[in-house]
Amino acid sequence: MATACPPLSLPSTSPLGGGRSARAGPRRRQLSAVRCSAVGEAVAEEASVGTAEEPLLVSAIRGKKVERPPVWLMRQAGRYMKSYQLLCERYPKFRERSENVDLVVEISLQPWKVFKPDGVILFSDILTPLPGMNIPFDIVKGKGPVIYDPLRTAAAVNEVREFVPEEWVPYVGQALNLLRQEVKNEAAVLGFVGAPFTLASYCVEGGSSKNFTMIKKLAFSEPAVLRRSLFHMNYILHNLLQKFTTSMANYIKYQADNGAQAVQIFDSWATELSPADFEEFSLPYLKQIVDSVRETHPDLPLILYASGSGGLLERLPLSGVDVVSLDWTVDMAEGRKRLGSNVAVQGNVDPGVLFGSKEFISKRIYDTVQKAGNVGHVLNLGHGIKVGTPEENVAHFFEVAKGIRY
Repeated sequence: MATACPPLSLPSTSPLGGGRSARAGPRRRQLSAVRCSAVGEAVAEEASVGTAEEPLLVSAIRGKKVERPPVWLMRQAGRYMKSYQLLCERYPKFRERSENVDLVVEISLQPWKVFKPDGVILFSDILTPLPGMNIPFDIVKGKGPVIYDPLRTAAAVNEVREFVPEEWVPYVGQALNLLRQEVKNEAAVLGFVGAPFTLASYCVEGGSSKNFTMIKKLAFSEPAVLRRSLFHMNYILHNLLQKFTTSMANYIKYQADNGAQAVQIFDSWATELSPADFEEFSLPYLKQIVDSVRETHPDLPLILYASGSGGLLERLPLSGVDVVSLDWTVDMAEGRKRLGSNVAVQGNVDPGVLFGSKEFISKRIYDTVQKAGNVGHVLNLGHGIKVGTPEENVAHFFEVAKGIRY
């Protein structure tokens, strides 16, 4: 088995000299690189990075030959950054920050200006569409999301409206357009949505949950004959899931129409389901979303992330997404094998690694990249970056990752 490339300390410029690739755009800063050989040797080489016809991240997802894995971090815009903390002092409420176009753009660009990731993700929340669906909510400091009137009856679910993004979140479209103008194709602008089961979990439980008692009670207490009829209007949970499915498909299309070059679907709570229940309460709706988006936006890359998904891994590609994002509890090499060759992967460094030494961070990056292989891999964490992560370690993560060469 190949060993991980050892961490190297290379100067910011290389004495080797070199030219530009045929597809490179205007000349930019020359970067020293680390090329991981088949036997795990590290070789210094010079590389020129140009502005391509499409962002590196999109090319990698499409299985094209790229010089290195693209890299970004989930929750890269947020609480670990000092600049964000200072902004929060002026705008203490999360929704105040996430529903104002100027603040959304500013926060989304904070990590871009410092680390230059290959993906710039919209600063928002998966629950942002809820008011437009007639579901009031707030995000309370120290408590998280709060759904004021949990949806647990047929009457309550019948009051849920289809989400019309143009009417309810015009600031999202405006922000995505501005982000595209800012980063051009030097990075991919990423949008995201919540998956139906995860959104339903929040709305039925009334917020975050440890046991998911209420939604499972709703799911499992209906007569079996109704459970087998996935779209029976009297079946409360499936009715709610269908409404979220239609709305999130529309939301993805709206984001793509306004500049998103890839969209990640977060099904954070689907892994609370058994495989059989995942196939009933999550997978059919994910597939509906993907199929709907494919009809109008066939070239839009779709990424699916579900934390703790080891027990469901083979089922995730059945949704039809282009990329499955792995959490750190799955070995990358084993994940690749289990997923098969027809889907790209994202991840999957443990976010806790960023609290380690720079040498340790480098080792884990090299190990992940080697196990993922040189086709169809987007380097990321296996979950969102943690509060308190040292910014200098984040900078090191990006520096090492962007220095790798296949």
